[in-house]
Amino acid sequence: MYSITINGNQTLKTNLNTSNKEFEGTLNDAIVKGNFEKINPYQYHFLMNNKSYNVDVVKVNNEEKTLVVKINSVKFNLQLKDKYDELLHSLGLDNLATKKVNDVKAPMPGMVLNILVKEGDEVKKGDALIILEAMKMENILKSPSDGHIKKIAINKGVAVEKNQILIQFS
Repeated sequence: MYSITINGNQTLKTNLNTSNKEFEGTLNDAIVKGNFEKINPYQYHFLMNNKSYNVDVVKVNNEEKTLVVKINSVKFNLQLKDKYDELLHSLGLDNLATKKVNDVKAPMPGMVLNILVKEGDEVKKGDALIILEAMKMENILKSPSDGHIKKIAINKGVAVEKNQILIQFS
């Protein structure tokens, strides 16, 4: 049994049988079933409830179990969970697999153009932290995980070296 969250709000729960290329399940409590054909590693054709769907896999993140797919030319973000993910969630152990990051380091030498957070701020994974100019390009450094800003180790307008600590998390 797989649980697939679509664009963060719709949920497809399905049993997928790869040997006979069939699936059945529920999409927002409505029953769905059909079959699929693999065209190549990044393209599939689905026949679901007598409707045809062309699926192109645009991006895969195996670590986070996410996909970006185009279904009939419309993009969708998918979050996949299998029975083991569901079990870890029910036991309250699902957040143990997330990496604990203690600091953000400069990925390259550059100039700090702007600091978008302050000490004590709570940030979520993906939030913008710093704008760093390197090789005449502005790079937005984002938070690698959820956390609290313990210390900002640099100032705006200062040159930094590669691997220099910029922000520390508590």
